[in-house]
Amino acid sequence: MDRETHIKRLRFRAWHRGTKEADLFVGGYFDSRHPEWGEAEISWFEALLEEQDVDIMAWAMGREPFPARYAGPMADDFLKLDYIPLEE
Repeated sequence: MDRETHIKRLRFRAWHRGTKEADLFVGGYFDSRHPEWGEAEISWFEALLEEQDVDIMAWAMGREPFPARYAGPMADDFLKLDYIPLEE
């Protein structure tokens, strides 16, 4: 599949997680970061999308450690939470 179609599918999966919180967290991360991703980063994100929302949110809130299989710059960036615009 071409990159544009692949990105559209990832965006849909990122924004349709099942809970509003996970949609904002995962979808917000995807929207703000994906333009700069290469194939390795896309693969990392695809693997993350296979995880359960409760696990992703526990990692994001620091209730559980981020799994070693995801360790690295992408995980560090994911945990910054500087990509979700806050409404005032």
